[in-house]
Amino acid sequence: MASDAPLLEVAGISKAFPGVQALSSVDFVLHRGEVVALIGENGAGKSTLMKVLAGVHRPDAGLLRLLGQAVELRGPADALARGIALIHQELSLCDNLTVAAAVYLGAELRKGPFLRERAMQHGARAVLAQVGLHVDPRQLVATLSPGQKQLLEIGRALRAEARVLIMDEPTSSLTQVEAERLFEVTDELRRRGVGIVYISHRLGEVSRLADRVVGLRDGRNSGEIPGREATHERMVSLMVGRTLSQEQRPSHSPGEVVLRVRGVRTAAFPEACVDFEVRSGEVVGIAGLLGSGRSELLRALFGADRALAGQIEVGGVPLQRHGPAAAAAAGLVLAPEDRKLQGLVLGMSVRDNLSLPTLHRRGRFIDRAYERDLCARSIAELGIRTAGGGQVVGSLSGGNQQKVVLGKWLAANPKVLVLDEPTRGVDVGARAEIYARLHELAGAGLAVLFVSSELEEVLSLADRVLVLNHGRIAGELPRARLSEETIMMLATGMEVA
Repeated sequence: MASDAPLLEVAGISKAFPGVQALSSVDFVLHRGEVVALIGENGAGKSTLMKVLAGVHRPDAGLLRLLGQAVELRGPADALARGIALIHQELSLCDNLTVAAAVYLGAELRKGPFLRERAMQHGARAVLAQVGLHVDPRQLVATLSPGQKQLLEIGRALRAEARVLIMDEPTSSLTQVEAERLFEVTDELRRRGVGIVYISHRLGEVSRLADRVVGLRDGRNSGEIPGREATHERMVSLMVGRTLSQEQRPSHSPGEVVLRVRGVRTAAFPEACVDFEVRSGEVVGIAGLLGSGRSELLRALFGADRALAGQIEVGGVPLQRHGPAAAAAAGLVLAPEDRKLQGLVLGMSVRDNLSLPTLHRRGRFIDRAYERDLCARSIAELGIRTAGGGQVVGSLSGGNQQKVVLGKWLAANPKVLVLDEPTRGVDVGARAEIYARLHELAGAGLAVLFVSSELEEVLSLADRVLVLNHGRIAGELPRARLSEETIMMLATGMEVA
């Protein structure tokens, strides 16, 4: 075996699913102590390739080599035994386990039929110290923050002596501080010779971390860029095969007030009252640090969570019996933060998901003609990439799932569209399409209210920004005063002149 053989080599890998060629003759190389970023639009084949590497899928053609030796992975356990660990975007931890039990899950230390609890606690403490996670190994996983859970997943991989670590959108649910800690851990793992495959739609992270950037497009290799040359423009071109339009942001002309919020208090911050208004044809952003009460406020407006006090008016009419059905009937709809758990029925078709809020019936039967027409219009207007309305929505890419969430609520002809993290886990091409559609809807008179953790997104979309701090509106910024600095000052409790 050659000492300079790549740590991992993928040669001509292909994989097809019914109606979809997910991968076509893909090549990929990873060396020891290297971070390779894999980028591409949603549906480009990134997740399929990673699942092939992790033993979840078996390829239809092609070859995998570890340190120059051809291998056939018979499942995830086989991949992990060979030193390949995949950390999914949706973490696979069991909240009811202790930290020590999570670290050793599937590889428990035993003495006869009994668990060696103290030995596992000692081992967990040692391995987690390597990634800078200093927690009591006896505490429950449920008590950890998203950033701590991410480090715990990495610790599990190190306990299994992983040589190849695959990270799929690892910062999508992290604060900036937690993300920086993850970057430091990634740098340390690189120095120790671990090969890392890093998947992210956040191109700034890619520039910060990657030694090389590999692109996928439509299931094929689209090119490769050295990390030091990975500019935003070159990475976008690698992903989408074109330069995205940098047209000037359209201006909106606000009309009448369609959403009026007075004295609303949520369970997250029961002492804090919120007052604001949103006008038709206006895009209003809500910014703030994680834990500032942003999502809780949106859920209270929609009636998904009960507001402790206050009044909400839509189109000048107070919401009396406030719940999701009443809010939607009044014209206020919510695209939630977690589209998989709260926004879609993953086992149902694209067509069924699109028509759920607006089911039409003919007598006792569902109006299938209406469903087909709605589905065709939504697919065309939102650019949903699907094999057809009958495709199971759970099989779509993240960006196309998000478009289905938007489509189902736009079919209800709302007055106020409320969005919680509208482009989380969405690639740069689909993101640009969603931005353009939201600006178009505002131009047609729809009121848009959204929460985003990404300040770049807030600056791209908002006509006006409300900044939350501990459940209260710390300040309101018109477009002329918008900047990352002013938003962060208000979010952290500082005054802005």
